Order: sequence, then structure tokens, then C-alpha cells
Amino acid sequence: MSGRQSGRPTLEQVAARAGVGRGTVSRVINGSPRVSERTRTAVDRAVAELGYVPNQAARALAGSRTDAIALVIPEAEARLFAEPYFLDLMRGVGAELAEADKQLLLTLVRSERERRRFEQYLAAQRVDGVLLASVHGDDPLPDRVRDLGLPVVMNGRRTEAEPVPYVDSDNIGAGRAAVAHLAGRGRSRVATVTGPLDMYVARARLGGYRAGLAEAGLPPDEALVEAGDFTEEGGRRAMRLLLDRRPDLDAVFAASDVMAAGARGVLREAGRRVPEDVALVGVDDSPVARLMDPPLTSVRQPIEEMGRSMARMLLQDIARAPEEPRRHVLPTELVVRASS
Repeated sequence: MSGRQSGRPTLEQVAARAGVGRGTVSRVINGSPRVSERTRTAVDRAVAELGYVPNQAARALAGSRTDAIALVIPEAEARLFAEPYFLDLMRGVGAELAEADKQLLLTLVRSERERRRFEQYLAAQRVDGVLLASVHGDDPLPDRVRDLGLPVVMNGRRTEAEPVPYVDSDNIGAGRAAVAHLAGRGRSRVATVTGPLDMYVARARLGGYRAGLAEAGLPPDEALVEAGDFTEEGGRRAMRLLLDRRPDLDAVFAASDVMAAGARGVLREAGRRVPEDVALVGVDDSPVARLMDPPLTSVRQPIEEMGRSMARMLLQDIARAPEEPRRHVLPTELVVRASS
């Protein structure tokens, strides 16, 4: 019995026959190196069995380069331009792409409707690759980009076992270094303001905080843990709750400098002196840290270098697909100032 069928077969039918995704079929048909030999053979067999004939116009479009790279940040404009983190990341990405004569396309994806529209834009082969930042754990966009056959690199990761290539910093080490420093200064009731816990970066920094407590011989106390959202107002809100529950706390590790600034405001309103009554440590070593009163001790992560590394990795993946997803974790460093 023939494997061919009546009617013109579709790309989806080829994918189902080969047991792969639609994007993988597209990559094989367009001659991409981003496919294993075994997968290429399975797709070629399915194409032959179904009698699939690719649209030549689409193939010509897919085979061309746009010299454009999309940087996607799923955040509102208010947060994007209020946080030094994103500006430093964009500076690093932009510098690396400029050296490679590539155009940077900044895209904000703030809703499901905008995500679908962006996916349609990608499907039209308008960019050569995608960089993603500030991705939450349930975000399907990284996987959708890969399904469309486009190279993608993330800033950070969604889980410990992230399948998509990423560049990250040592977030667990950041939490451990902060707590070790505070414990070394004689602080024994160390609170933390976390980021949103649906993000790996927040969970990792919280894990580092807990590891730091254990290494310092300090007992864990969930009353000293409060979730924030990486915004100044989130830091203020979390700090109020922590003071209500544990007015005797003597140190705070905030998972970002911006949240530390919010916490600092609440401590001042409550009559708590920094660092005499409450020591304070943040993360990022941003201009916020240097301009605070007193200047903020902060765990520096090389944000601009992360942006450069993301862009370099993506450009390499566009040129030639790696054997397996790549992962690059950059070190962090504690910068001690007057707040602790």
C-alpha cells in the first residue's frame, strides 16, 4: 500500500509522520545545519512517503538573512526603563550586535495577544534569531521560537534543567555571599526580600540565602522571608510585612538593588538606622546602589557582559548549530559599602 495520499500534504502532516515538530521539518527543508543526521533522515523519508512539495517562494524567503536580531522583554515599559538592569543588558547586546553589523529590534511582549502577534512576526522570517530576557517559569515563548526553527538564547533560565541555550549569573552564589557577609558582621536575624518565585533567578537567590544561613549556623525562619517583584514598591511592601512579623530583624538581603531601595525607605520611616540597626544588602551593583544613603552593599553581576555573551552565543548559533544547547554562567562579586 502506498504511503502517498490524495490532496497536497502539509508541513504539519510531514512533521507528524516523522515524529518531530513543524519547526524541525522547516529547518530540514531549508537546509539548516541545526538538525541531527538521524532527524534529517526521518524528515526526508516522511517527505518522500507523503509526496510533500515545499513552497519555493517560502523556501527562498527562509533561506535569506535579515541581519536583524530581536531582543524580547516580557515586561511593561514602566519597569523596563525604571530598572538599570535592563538598560545595562541592552547596552551589552547592542554593542556586540553593532560590531557584527546586525540590527537590534527591541520588542516588549506584555500580553497573550502580543505574544501571538510576535510569533506570527517570527514565522514570517523577519529576524535571524531571538534573545529573551526576564522570562517567567511558565512562559512558552522560548519553546515556540525554537519550534519555528529560529536560534534563541535566554538571559537567565526558567528551571535548573533549562533546555534552551542561556547566559546567566551565579544567583545561588549571590545569596550565599550576601548572607555570609552579614553573618560575619554579627547579624543573626537575617531577612530576605525575594523576587517573584515563578522566576528561577528569584528561587536561586532564595536558595543561596538559605544555604548561607546553614553555613553560618543560623536557624531558618520562614517569618524572615517575604516575596517581592523586583520593583521598588515591591521592596517597600515586603519590608513592611517583614517588620510587622519580625520587628527584631537586624539584616535584610534584598534580591535586587531596586527592592533594597524600597526596603531602605520603609526602614527609615520606621526609625531604623542603616546599618546600625538593620544592615542591608542588594544585588546588581547598579547606580541605585552607589547613590543610596548610605551607599548600598551589593552583589555585582556582570550585566553588560551577560548581554554581550548572549549576543555572541546567538550569532554563533545562527552561523552553525551547536551539538547541544549551551549554558554559560558568569561569576558574581560582593561589593561592600556603608549599608552593612
